[in-house]
Amino acid sequence: MSKKVLVISTSLRTKGNSAALAAAFADGAKEAGHEVETVSLAGKKLEFCRGCFVCQTTQKCVIQDDASLIARKMLTADVLVFSTPIYYYEMSGQMKTMLDRANPLFPSDYAFRDVYLLAVAADEDEKAMEGAVKGLSGWIACFPKARLAGTLFGGGVTNVGDITGKKVLDAAREMGRKV
Repeated sequence: MSKKVLVISTSLRTKGNSAALAAAFADGAKEAGHEVETVSLAGKKLEFCRGCFVCQTTQKCVIQDDASLIARKMLTADVLVFSTPIYYYEMSGQMKTMLDRANPLFPSDYAFRDVYLLAVAADEDEKAMEGAVKGLSGWIACFPKARLAGTLFGGGVTNVGDITGKKVLDAAREMGRKV
């Protein structure tokens, strides 16, 4: 059965390593016959959540920027995929801001059930992504019908293109195929 997959690439480097990982996952999901849309946070206007909680009654954010549009896409996706570079052993600030701004989804009848995390870091140890996994898992815990369906780590990559030729790209493509 075809699923609606939303891949959110959170790096500000559009040709960076986490973007390549996101693209490989998207390619695999497309190969499997799923409807895939990739959104990059690069160049998007994302204001911080104000904590006003108006969205808890209206299911709409009072801030009208790109985060509101992306959150609406998240609402109707069956599968969410976040791809992030690891900064100081945590997800990117852009990813955290997007998760916060997805607060209007909390009281909604959201479609997503499976959430994936793809991460890259200069550090080669997979433990480098534990903070990002913990942060995303905390967000997912607020959505009882959703689960963390998988994680993938590409370590030892710093400069744009370092991920080229690495096996983790094949693993991302395969993970996408199995959605």
